[in-house]
Amino acid sequence: MTRKTISSTAFPPPLSIEEVKKSRRPLRNINKEVAKNIKPLDKLAVEITNRVGTMGFFLVILVWTVLWLGWNFLAPKALQFDPPMAFVFWLFISNVIQILLMPLIMVGQDILGRHAETRADHDLNVNVRAEEEIEVILRHLEYQNAILLVMMKKLGIKIEKTLRKTKG
Repeated sequence: MTRKTISSTAFPPPLSIEEVKKSRRPLRNINKEVAKNIKPLDKLAVEITNRVGTMGFFLVILVWTVLWLGWNFLAPKALQFDPPMAFVFWLFISNVIQILLMPLIMVGQDILGRHAETRADHDLNVNVRAEEEIEVILRHLEYQNAILLVMMKKLGIKIEKTLRKTKG
């Protein structure tokens, strides 16, 4: 049978694999593209955000606080440098750290959020492309089904009878 005979059964011939491959766009490496466009100061903000958001950083701050407060509670009065209950110097240093880290973390999170959005857009494009290729496969299956039906008809095989035999 020729393509022309089958296509007249209301199923146009599907795209060939070569035609599908020609229409493909090459995949992009989004991570490299985003990394190339990040400025040095933004990279620093991302690095700080990544470091501050770890248990290691939390433990460093916790140990520093416990040592500071413990020393100033338990050391002899002559060796205490930040008097208990006020802890003015400790509060000052803690506030400076917070004031400096807060905007840096926000900048880093903004950059990481934009990167995540770019990756999500890329994932959507990949999924749409996959859906288009699945559609091509389904068209091929429909086309093959049409060919089989035409062949069975020409051979005089009753389709309903054959389908009942395969079910039962």
